[in-house]
Amino acid sequence: MTMYCVNTQQVVEQTLSKSRFIGVLVPCANEREVLSALKGLHGEHLGATHIAYAYRLKTESGLVYRFHDAGEPTGTAGKPIFQHVEGKDLVNVLLAVIRYFGGIKLGAGGLTRAYGNTAKLAIAAADCQPYVERVTVSLQLDYAKMQALAYLLKKLDGHIVQQDFAAQIQLSVQLPTAQLADLCAAFPEVRV
Repeated sequence: MTMYCVNTQQVVEQTLSKSRFIGVLVPCANEREVLSALKGLHGEHLGATHIAYAYRLKTESGLVYRFHDAGEPTGTAGKPIFQHVEGKDLVNVLLAVIRYFGGIKLGAGGLTRAYGNTAKLAIAAADCQPYVERVTVSLQLDYAKMQALAYLLKKLDGHIVQQDFAAQIQLSVQLPTAQLADLCAAFPEVRV
């Protein structure tokens, strides 16, 4: 089963019965990033009536997900958003739907459709990519081996996350988990 993720934020907007619905799909690697993104949306949309959301994260201990109705009747906002995130098998994403109330009540069914359709539009507009499990490892290298490491990381779709220069170079690198054996074979200095 292939999971998917997004690399860039996507925003869509629609108006239904004079209410404005804005869907925002944000890539997030962990709950700290989710909370930061939500705080940013609340700051950006001070006049919004509701900011309902759902998120789904791939962690070491499995999938973590939450959804929130943000004051709308139970099950009419967060759950329909989450159903689209889960249905497309998206991970490491936050999908928020911001509502500016237009004066016409939509009823439970209307709210469910409005939040769900806005979520669906945001996902459809996004560039969804297959999710690749990545691992971060540490190693200590002599300066003479740095060029060889950089070349290998490029071939393995990896990158340097952190580097400290001293007598030797202390590095943290990230790469697809499937490529870890190749890195370890070339550089026995790798610490997982």
